[in-house]
Amino acid sequence: MEDVLRPLIVIGGSVVLTLAIGWATDRLLQKADTRTPHTPLWGLLRRGRIPYQVVLGAALLRGSYVQAGVLPHHRVGVGQTLTLVLIGSTAWLVIRIAAAVVETSYTRYASARMHRDPARVRRVRTQATLIMRVVSALVGVVAVSAMLLTFPEMRAAGASLLASAGIIGVVAGVAAQSTLSNMFAGFQIAFGDMVRIGDTVVVDGEWGTVEEITLTFLTVRTWDERRITMPVSYFTSKPFENWSRGTPQMTGTVFWHLDHSAPVEAMRQKLRDILRECPAWDGRDYSLVVTDSTPNTLQVRALVTAKDADDIFTVRVTVREQMIAWLCDQHPYALPRVNTADAVRPPGIPPARTAHRAYETTPPSGRGRG
Repeated sequence: MEDVLRPLIVIGGSVVLTLAIGWATDRLLQKADTRTPHTPLWGLLRRGRIPYQVVLGAALLRGSYVQAGVLPHHRVGVGQTLTLVLIGSTAWLVIRIAAAVVETSYTRYASARMHRDPARVRRVRTQATLIMRVVSALVGVVAVSAMLLTFPEMRAAGASLLASAGIIGVVAGVAAQSTLSNMFAGFQIAFGDMVRIGDTVVVDGEWGTVEEITLTFLTVRTWDERRITMPVSYFTSKPFENWSRGTPQMTGTVFWHLDHSAPVEAMRQKLRDILRECPAWDGRDYSLVVTDSTPNTLQVRALVTAKDADDIFTVRVTVREQMIAWLCDQHPYALPRVNTADAVRPPGIPPARTAHRAYETTPPSGRGRG
């Protein structure tokens, strides 16, 4: 009877004690989170309750399974398994705690500076993301190393491994040269403020927003929702456009090709009216000038401003569409056209003694026949 009750008491007691401690700790964190709503630390720490309970359970079982007398012939194997579970769950818990601390620090910083310096907030977000990835990688490496060292065979082979570490390091360095360069480039991007999560960039002719930055690659989400994945070393070795660098304010251009009779001054007034009705315009500046002319058309350029890349796109398309609609409705003669009618010859001037030309120039009034 004792052989049955002892395992039940030891194992059952360990499980019940684990659940009780885990529940009590979760309740304490929940109350702390309710009392301090200004900080998300306690709520984030609650995400680690599962690895916390696994650590408690593995530790209790590791210390009491010998007294339980369960599987006495496999005592070493059971102990080794519980040790591995304890190391792995401890690493899991450490990563969750580190993530909670980093996320809390970033949230506090962002809430204090989001309205004053959004570019700085994006930089800190990028740094926090990469720091968390580095911490996770280091904890994972340490945990795996600790697991391997629990095997006697690995400890016996440690001397030979250390003796050949120099040769292995050289070989690994040559083989992983590209990976290591990307990792160092990732640190350079994170702490050099070259590009941040949320920045609007143009790479290889593609316009998009930086969506993710890791130690080895960077993901850009384009305007049509495609994802471009590039090695981070690209951004440290080649030029690229960062529209969010410094200040996100931008100036955009809109071009029209119109007839020489286009009412430029009236277009300036219409541009002002369009911008006043456009919420995306930031009110900083606008202008409309003739930038070029050809024998058949004028090139008219409008300059508009907006607070960021998304709004400048909205302003440009709004100005382009409404100006064309206004010209079609109020000044249709200003639209470009190909004149196939004979030129109007003033009275008293004889016809030219040249071959008939397929195209004639538009008369000064801008209104040809036909």
